[in-house]
Amino acid sequence: MEKQQIELVRLQSIQPQEVIDLMNNQLVRRQMPLLQGYFGMDTYEAFIKAKAQLWEEHVFGPQAFLVNGQFAGWGGLQPEHDEVDLALVLHPDYWGLGKRIYQILLDQAFEEMKLPSVTVLFPPGRTRIQGFLRLGFKAEGEFEINGQPFVKYRLMHKHHG
Repeated sequence: MEKQQIELVRLQSIQPQEVIDLMNNQLVRRQMPLLQGYFGMDTYEAFIKAKAQLWEEHVFGPQAFLVNGQFAGWGGLQPEHDEVDLALVLHPDYWGLGKRIYQILLDQAFEEMKLPSVTVLFPPGRTRIQGFLRLGFKAEGEFEINGQPFVKYRLMHKHHG
C-alpha cells in the first residue's frame, strides 16, 4: 500500500457538507461529548467563524486534513486559556492515520512554534489512550467543560522541563 499523502489546509477550503457529515458521524460523535444535537449549517457557520477567529487572534488554529486529496478530518493546535490544546477529529475511515497526523502536529508545536508543552482532553470513558501514554502524555486530572467531565493529559517538549 503506498504511503498516504497528508496535507493540512484551512477549514474554510472544505465543502461545508463534508464537515457537516463528519460532525454527524455516530462514531465521531461518541468521541465528542460536547457535540450536542444535529450539526447543521448554522452550527457549521458558527464553528468555522470561531476557528477562523483563533487564526486571526493567535496566528494558529485548527486545520483540515486531506489524505490523498480527500477530506479526512480536522484538528490541530488551538489556544486554550494560556495553553495549547491538540485536537484531532478524524473520519473512522482514517483512524489508522491518527498517529502520523499527531506526529505532524507535535512537530508543528515543538519544532516550529517552540511550545513548552501541549495538552489533550479526553472524556473519562475513552479507554484507547495507550498510544498517547507511549508518546509521553501524562494525566493531569479531571475537570468539566460545559458540564461534561474531561481528563487533561500533557506532553512536555523534551527540551523543556
